[in-house]
Amino acid sequence: MASRKNRKQSEYFFDYTLLFIVLFLLGFGLIMVYSTSSYEASISANLKYDEAYYLKHQAFAAVMGFFAMIVVANIPYHFWERFATLGYFVSAILIVLVLTPLGIEANGARRWLNLGLSVQPAEIAKLCMILFLASFICKMGKGIRTGRGFWMVLMIPVPICVMVWKITNNMSSAIIIFGIALLMLFVASPDYKRFVLMGAAGVAAVAALVFAIIQMEHSDLGFRGGRILAWLNPEDYASGTGFQTLQALYAIGSGGIFGKGLGQSMQKLGFLPEAQNDMIFSIICEELGLFGGIAVILLFVLLIWRFMVIANNSSDLFGALLVVGVMGHIAIQVILNIAVVTNTIPNTGISLPFISYGGSSVMFLMVEIGLVLSVAKGIKLKNI
Repeated sequence: MASRKNRKQSEYFFDYTLLFIVLFLLGFGLIMVYSTSSYEASISANLKYDEAYYLKHQAFAAVMGFFAMIVVANIPYHFWERFATLGYFVSAILIVLVLTPLGIEANGARRWLNLGLSVQPAEIAKLCMILFLASFICKMGKGIRTGRGFWMVLMIPVPICVMVWKITNNMSSAIIIFGIALLMLFVASPDYKRFVLMGAAGVAAVAALVFAIIQMEHSDLGFRGGRILAWLNPEDYASGTGFQTLQALYAIGSGGIFGKGLGQSMQKLGFLPEAQNDMIFSIICEELGLFGGIAVILLFVLLIWRFMVIANNSSDLFGALLVVGVMGHIAIQVILNIAVVTNTIPNTGISLPFISYGGSSVMFLMVEIGLVLSVAKGIKLKNI
């Protein structure tokens, strides 16, 4: 009788530690989105002078994402394996549809689709890439150890990355998708020498590119070349490409150790463009100080640690790779976002997961968390 009771309890196991961290980040994100965007929304006629405009949209996406997470978490994760190949091609089609009348242009970029709701195909592509690569690597088996298998897996994300980059003009999402694939391949492949060589070659190529850009005339560089020069010397481009970076650094510096207080930021008052999106971490540092910034980073570290625990104890390779893919997505995005805000790398549009304003990002991140919770649930069932 006791054994039957324990079996019933274990069937409803839920990783509440992971869930608590995600919900805390999501709730904190809603607070910061409101704090960061309320001034801009209140003076904008386009937003109907509604200071809660961004908060309402973000909260709606968060609620939808939460229910989607619960549904996905209660479906065995192997159910999605049969849709992996379909998802790969559907994500490619959705990216192409951006060029049709369904595409939505905002802030000079055409990256969204009007499907009843505004959806960013790049976010769908990230999720579909995780599913497809996890399935493909499992089917390859020991073939992943061969040079042919290694390069085949590495080339799979390239068409999607190129489409995201060229069609939606979103290089940051293309980098993240390729980074997800690289991390999943790193975990699945036992030969780490290739990664060392690739890393060394990548660093050398980036160094050579930066050196070449420094030697060129500014008029020949183009938009992204100008961003690299602004990264190296933001003060020299304070009225142009370096403006946003400098304002973010002012926000971080003025926050001190404990910050000015929630809602007391000065940089959000029209000085820092897109403060509620890519640069929200700088407002966190200004209002909550170095203490608040480090606290947010530690929360993400705890989240990554939880992913690692689940991946290490997963009941099979497919589940482990799903968790690694989600972990890679969130970790890469957090690292790049904070690196951009602190001017560690050139400025590019990357949101802070669960915190930055963006409905598509929040919804699909919550779906990914649902997949992770489903894998965690499988671990408990294995140990009945």
